[in-house]
Amino acid sequence: MDTNQAALATAFARYAFASTDESESVHEFMRFLASDPAIFQRSHPIGHFTGSAWLVSADGARVLLTHHRKLGRWLQLGGHADGDEDLARVALREAEEESGLCDLVIADPHIFDIDRHWIPARNNEPGHWHYDVRFVVRATRSEAFAVSEESLELAWLGIDSIARDNDADVSLRRMAQKWLRRVVQ
Repeated sequence: MDTNQAALATAFARYAFASTDESESVHEFMRFLASDPAIFQRSHPIGHFTGSAWLVSADGARVLLTHHRKLGRWLQLGGHADGDEDLARVALREAEEESGLCDLVIADPHIFDIDRHWIPARNNEPGHWHYDVRFVVRATRSEAFAVSEESLELAWLGIDSIARDNDADVSLRRMAQKWLRRVVQ
């Protein structure tokens, strides 16, 4: 395990300590991390790491979501690591690319959330797992976004309403609830 992977293993351990109800998921991520050096490449057939951004507005009340073109669902911004083992950097890069926003910052270097989800087969790409590691990214200036080719649309949505929306994606609702607990503390 190289230095970046060791740092990620340490980050997972810290996350497990802070999120005891997710310890089984964290152990699954740690096993995957130790499984194969190619896990940061999208060509890894079983699955690969991705980095996502919980992109919050400057006031912390809203999050920017994408109506994902391929999956047809409202999700957080994010994407493939493509060999980059610094998943916070991946999350920031993907947030910038998918939103067109400048002056974004990683608001917290620690992992905010993790989620393992199945990506169905599409065209010549077989179904595979995404081991998604999520970080809080904050907009610091303009919130005027530009829709990229990966999205049908983008929208700033109230985090409070996502937390209460039983029809929202389960992981979005979980992140919204985490964010609200964090803001209150």
